[in-house]
Amino acid sequence: MGSKLENLSILIIDDNAHMINIVKTILRGFGIKAFFEASDAAEAFDIVRSEGPDVIIVDFQMDLLDGVDFTRLVRTGEDVSDPFVPIIMLTAYSERKRVFQAREAGITEFCCKPVTAKELYNKLCSIINTPRQFVRTPTYFGPDRRRHKNKKYKGPFRRKTDEGSEEGESSIDQLPDGFKTLDFT
Repeated sequence: MGSKLENLSILIIDDNAHMINIVKTILRGFGIKAFFEASDAAEAFDIVRSEGPDVIIVDFQMDLLDGVDFTRLVRTGEDVSDPFVPIIMLTAYSERKRVFQAREAGITEFCCKPVTAKELYNKLCSIINTPRQFVRTPTYFGPDRRRHKNKKYKGPFRRKTDEGSEEGESSIDQLPDGFKTLDFT
């Protein structure tokens, strides 16, 4: 898979320049060559709108807007061309509360610092090999948080699929025409 990763463009957002360099070094080891860097969420949001990176790696704790707020902007911003872009949160703040905040904002994957090359590689492979459908509810838009389907579940929170959904229920969003996929086959 390493040679297939070279086609990715990655936006790395961290207020620590040293951390950006560490992540870039790891990603270069996978063959990735195209990078965008931002030290804050405002700068990163401009890059998302203008450059359309394939994957975003964002830190949790930053000044002004943190990684959770940034993710919400990407997922729900009206002027974002690709709200489906995979977002990996890379943070030293891995308490359960923070993981849930990131998940509720629409993070695709979560990595803890100090990050290893193996962990980051596995997250990238997960994004490419097993992409999750997106879910839209009145309070959430992002990757399906349920990684496993339970066909036996018949409870009140069962999701409707493409057939539509009643108000207040969630629905699975199909990828729009022209969606930039990460299929490298």
